[in-house]
Amino acid sequence: MAQIAVSAHDGKQVLIDGVQTVPANPAPDGVMVLDLSGDFPRVIGMVALPTSVIGPPASVAVAPDESFALVTASRRIPAEAPTTIVADNQISVIDLTSSPPRVTATLHAGAGASGVSINPAGTLALVANRSEGTVSIFTIADGVLTDAGKVTIGPATTSPAHVIFFDQGRRALVSRDGDHRISLLTISGTEVTVEAQTLAPGLRPYQIDSTGPRTFAVSANIGGGGRDTDTLALIDLREVQPRVVDVVAAGLTPEGVKMSPDGRYVAATVNDGSNAPPTSPRWHRQGQIKVWRIEDGRLVPVAEALAGAWGQGLAWSSDGHTLLAQSAADNRIEVYHFDGWRLTRAGEIPTPAGPAGIRTAEP
Repeated sequence: MAQIAVSAHDGKQVLIDGVQTVPANPAPDGVMVLDLSGDFPRVIGMVALPTSVIGPPASVAVAPDESFALVTASRRIPAEAPTTIVADNQISVIDLTSSPPRVTATLHAGAGASGVSINPAGTLALVANRSEGTVSIFTIADGVLTDAGKVTIGPATTSPAHVIFFDQGRRALVSRDGDHRISLLTISGTEVTVEAQTLAPGLRPYQIDSTGPRTFAVSANIGGGGRDTDTLALIDLREVQPRVVDVVAAGLTPEGVKMSPDGRYVAATVNDGSNAPPTSPRWHRQGQIKVWRIEDGRLVPVAEALAGAWGQGLAWSSDGHTLLAQSAADNRIEVYHFDGWRLTRAGEIPTPAGPAGIRTAEP
């Protein structure tokens, strides 16, 4: 049995002296489908489709049975202004059972469609629309998505970035990097309700995650623009009202965050100024990968390693021994082995454009 990872790549945005720029000849956007079941990840397919590095690196969701994947596109290049990017709203549905994988449908969410997740039953998908303050709702049946409306999180300035399910799909969290909050959703069938209560995990919560037993979630808080040390927040999901129980310093800009499949470890890509101009006093040629252990409701540092520049998303193998980390500036996915204490670089996989988001099916 293969374990599938789907990595999205954006050719519309490159870093030039620390500035995100539309290149003269953009590489095509698309996804790379990887098999993680062997000793080293193996590319098993490529698909051309729109996506974007703008937004948290959670623009991909894989169905629990690995039959299909969803990929969002938060930005596009308009034909009338080919040196700029504007908000987009597309969702591509990829059939992962065909060889090669193929796009079977294109739907529309809201402006700035960013983080996307599928519930554990594989019957509902939610998309955070970062440019309009909403979350889109889609029902799923036999791999076919049907638009079921939207729920308003707040004004567009709340900037909903990512949404994740917990409590067996009966509730969800939505990060709001525009006003530094996390919203709580309750879900009954296709009815999604925004609760009055919000959480305050830190400055600009961006990607959030929860896997395994889903007793905890973690929020990567990207802060004020690469000048001050930023944070990760641990959220206890076991109570009726989830609450932040620990906050730790992560470094400059923890762009991506991912729990191991057993829910014991948390990995983060920390840019550490690698996406800043070389003239910046905070600039570093490389970013970092950092790993913490969840222990007694606290985040305990375990391991770290130097990594590629402008780090994006992360994905664990199902046994928790392999970790994939995207480097958007270096056009590669880096492969690490993890033994519970150490991260060891095992190699890399070149990508045709800057990797911008990656996911596997999540327990």
